[in-house]
Amino acid sequence: MIFRSRKLFARFSLTRSLTRSLTLSLAPSLALGVATLAAPSAQAQEWPTRPIRLVVPFSAGGANDLLGRAAAEGATKVLGQPVVIDNRPGAGAVLGADIVAHAAPDGYTFLVSAAGVVSNSMIKKSMPYKDNQLVPVAMIGLAPSVIVVPANAPYKDLPAFIAASKQGAGLHFATAGTGSTPHFVEGLLATKYGAKLDVVPYKSGAESITAVLGAFVEATSEASIVVLPHLKSGKLHGLADTWTTRISAYPDLKTAAEQGFPEIRIAHWAGVHAPAGTPRAIMDKMAAAVDKAMKDPAAIERLKNVGIEPIGGNRASFVKFVDEERARLGGVVKSTGMKED
Repeated sequence: MIFRSRKLFARFSLTRSLTRSLTLSLAPSLALGVATLAAPSAQAQEWPTRPIRLVVPFSAGGANDLLGRAAAEGATKVLGQPVVIDNRPGAGAVLGADIVAHAAPDGYTFLVSAAGVVSNSMIKKSMPYKDNQLVPVAMIGLAPSVIVVPANAPYKDLPAFIAASKQGAGLHFATAGTGSTPHFVEGLLATKYGAKLDVVPYKSGAESITAVLGAFVEATSEASIVVLPHLKSGKLHGLADTWTTRISAYPDLKTAAEQGFPEIRIAHWAGVHAPAGTPRAIMDKMAAAVDKAMKDPAAIERLKNVGIEPIGGNRASFVKFVDEERARLGGVVKSTGMKED
């Protein structure tokens, strides 16, 4: 019995020694694991500790740039760190989006996104990044697109314009290139309501407006911020606002839906996307900062006066919006056969 007890005691001592040794050897790894799990949370709580870059994939002065600057100004006040605009135009907004898609997901690089972040991969032959490399963060606002014609055009509303397009060879409709917002407006007019339109692609919305002013084409569709000065001066005539609500700065212009064309629903919207892998807590804080910026009375007045509608909202509402845009624009691409030249 004594021999057996000594044997059991020895086995117990050996087991305890091995357990202690194993615990000591694993302690650094366990500590590292706990620290790694805690790191994202701590990082999110401390964020931001330095300036944040907001990449705008368009030139300065357009609707998306102005929306991005308004969001940056407001978010700077909320977050306590400078939010700096970095204009990177090119390749239909692909250049700027690619920069953000391949940026470190640390909360210090974001994209001012537009419809192209949804539709480019449907249209272009090749893309330098995948759609899932960019994650929706926040809605900033939008500039409704406005269908415009020369001031002396014989058609004064959208029904008359569509009816006129069905006569003879049809009418010429300027766009800012394949996959641009005006191109989608034309696609909806043609596939949903039978408008007979010959697309004339220009390099920019500004060139399209110039073409209408010079009567080189019969119509185009462009952001409210671009066309409002021409509408108010009487140089152009607006046929319809293509968003769901009237433009605050030009409320006399009816929406396409009010004129019997509910499928015409297009806007030049701007949001914020982040590189995939950015901590959720950081994205939530950024969304909250943008939302607060878009609810600032001074920002609201400034944006609405130039034809931009500030929106804001939380991250979930923007994710829903982007998903709906993807499905809707995808339908237009499919029905029109829209592809990069």
